[in-house]
Amino acid sequence: MWTNLSNNLPLTLLGSILLALPSCFWLGRAAYALPREIDANLPVQPPASHNLSKRVFLLAGPFIALVFSLFFGSSPAAISSTGFMLVLLALAWIDAETGYLPDKLTLPLLWAGLLVNLNDTFVPLEHAVIGAAGGYVFLWLVYRVFWLFTRREGMGFGDFKLVAALGAWLGWMNLPWLLLVATVTSLAVLLVQRLLPVKREITGMIRFGPYLALAGIAGILGMWL
Repeated sequence: MWTNLSNNLPLTLLGSILLALPSCFWLGRAAYALPREIDANLPVQPPASHNLSKRVFLLAGPFIALVFSLFFGSSPAAISSTGFMLVLLALAWIDAETGYLPDKLTLPLLWAGLLVNLNDTFVPLEHAVIGAAGGYVFLWLVYRVFWLFTRREGMGFGDFKLVAALGAWLGWMNLPWLLLVATVTSLAVLLVQRLLPVKREITGMIRFGPYLALAGIAGILGMWL
């Protein structure tokens, strides 16, 4: 998994772009279509920010792939890491815009993490399995405790599956600090929103996916740096 498929730098960079472009186009389409498969009541016309977000994503995705391959080569581990980051960015975008984390992205991401770690690529396989199961159960328990005390849903089930996917890729030992980073960041953003002169409506449900996704990207980068 750590052996470069090509030692020719121009070929490696070209290959990274050719892999990233179709992936980003598909994920860009998925960002519109998948939430509407879940909730038919979502407006057919997405918000004005959707097209801007799509353009940013289509530019950022190939750029990330290019930079990652420039520094870390063309090994299967590097390619899978790039794919991991691109899917996390797409999930962050979808959750921020619609409040959904589609199973058609989170579950393949989870299984991909277990398959990537079959040969202990990033963490031992047993750490990945425990991370996937433990991450889901831990967040479900947090959800249940919050429900018992408040009778409100503090997060969605997609968050459980996303944490399970992070555990599958990065192992159970990395989950505590990933959850800490995501929680602190989300609380900081919530505090800033409350302090802004223009108040926004803040519901009981926190869209935790973007913060989990960013923590996951930081986690996979930490494996390489």
